[in-house]
Amino acid sequence: MPIQIIMSEGLVSKRSAQVLHQQLGQAFLDNHEISDNRFMLPNIVGEVVFIDSELTFSGLAVSPLAIVELRVPAFTFATEVQKERFVSEATELVLSHTQGKLSKESIWVNAVYTVDGMWGIAGQAYTNAQLEQAIVNAK
Repeated sequence: MPIQIIMSEGLVSKRSAQVLHQQLGQAFLDNHEISDNRFMLPNIVGEVVFIDSELTFSGLAVSPLAIVELRVPAFTFATEVQKERFVSEATELVLSHTQGKLSKESIWVNAVYTVDGMWGIAGQAYTNAQLEQAIVNAK
């Protein structure tokens, strides 16, 4: 599942951003109890995007920030507990990596749910049901 981290420049080093992305991916897998799933592991993908610190905003003012955004199928984060646990873990991971340069109030975590049938992996379009079955079959 694509994970994108968008953050103001200067909050973390590139190496720290790499580790943060890996940790967020692991938190996602752990949250869904699929950490060793052969289908999912290679499909935890994404990027870290650094934005000029003068071009990130909060409260209509220039402000440092971090946004963790996942693109996921509709069956992901099926319970409130999963949602709350992932948001809490992701926020704590970002706080840890920014080492006091960012407040908890400046961290946003969200999931964008994809349109059914628009999961294209390795040239194949998957419906939500097909994707879920591929994950189950790979256990």
